[in-house]
Order: sequence, then C-alpha cells, then structure tokens
Amino acid sequence: MRLLDEQYFITPFYGVRKLTVWLKGLGYEINRKRVKRLMELMGWQTIYRRPNTSKPNKQNRIYPYMLKGLEINLPNQVWAMDITYVPMRRGFMYLCAVIDLHTRFVLNLGVSNTMTADWCTDVIREAMEKYGKPGIINTDQGSQFTSDEFTGLLLGNEISISMDGKGRAIDNIFVERLWRSVKYEHIYLHCAEDGVELYEGLKNYFEFYNTERPHQSLEYQSPASWYLKAA
Repeated sequence: MRLLDEQYFITPFYGVRKLTVWLKGLGYEINRKRVKRLMELMGWQTIYRRPNTSKPNKQNRIYPYMLKGLEINLPNQVWAMDITYVPMRRGFMYLCAVIDLHTRFVLNLGVSNTMTADWCTDVIREAMEKYGKPGIINTDQGSQFTSDEFTGLLLGNEISISMDGKGRAIDNIFVERLWRSVKYEHIYLHCAEDGVELYEGLKNYFEFYNTERPHQSLEYQSPASWYLKAA
C-alpha cells in the first residue's frame, strides 16, 4: 500500500490491471483481486479519459461541478475538502483536510481509521467555527460527501455544493498538490508509530505549511499571510 500510494502521484491513470503487472514486476506475488481490494482501502481513484471511477452512494444526490471557468480571487470564496490514505509503520489511517483555494491556507485537518460521514462533517464544522462560512465547498463524489449529514450542514448554512466529475482528480487539483506536498515533505520522511504520533506530526507540518513554507503562486509568501491579510 505504501508503494501504491507513492505510485499514484506518478501514474494516477493506472487501473487494477496495470498496477497488478507493475507490482509483479517488482517481485510481489499478487493477483488482481488483492490489488483491487488494496486500491479500495486506499481510496485510489484512477483518472480516466472517460470518467467512470467514483463510487458514490446512488441514493444520495450528486451536485454539479461549479469551479470550471470560475475566477477565485477572495479568501473564503471556495473551500475544497478531500481524504487521503496515510501509511504508518504499522497499519494506516486516513487524513481529511479543508483548504481555502485562493490562499492555499489549510483551515482544518482530521485523522481517522475509518472514512465516515460523521468524521468529515465534524472536520468541516470545526473549520466553519474557526473561519466562518465559504461561498462554495468542493469535494469529490464519495459517499461521505454526498451523505445527508454532510450536505445538510452545508445547505443549512447556505453554502453552495460543488462536486468533481467521476474519476477526475484534476477537478480538485489544488488538494492533489497539497497531498503530494504533505506526503513527500513529511509523511514519507517521518513514519508514525501510531495515530497520536501521526496527528501531532501532521499538525506541526500544517503549521509550517501555513505560516512558513513559501508558495510560488503566492509570490513566495505563506498561505497564512495571504489568508489573514485578505480575510
């Protein structure tokens, strides 16, 4: 799973067949059934030319993607939220984060061993309690984000809901860049022993990411300096 996690940033367009061949080429005795199960555990969403990979709950409403062609030039105009797999020395957990798209400021994070609607709803609620309400929140079509609990919180606060197209991680490109940064700059370098160590390490990393790490797109300033001066 750690190898698959790293490979995703290189070949996000690989499906179960190509990943099985790739792992066998590395010497692993593995079949497609097991590769598919690991991909599902990790939340791997292959990017296809014809999007067809997300597996939302068919009973829940899917909202249209609202960010195409939208000029995002204010803090709290659009937030994005996503979940990613995080390897530890023994086992794994999931990381959920909320990011302000204009400033790249990470508003809140959460760590869990399961991907539930309750967890995601708590993470976004905490972000809103700290920083107010955005105009739009963009997510993928995962069942956590299409749940009545999650969408009900947003609609109850008059927040517009935007969802990526199926299998199109490119729609949420800023979050994908965030995952790449946190994994290569922290997670892969500091393998946590348990969930407590993982959370503390991530909290420290995102404090660095927000307040010290310069971003080229922000004129080499930090996300916090942009967010706080414009919010």
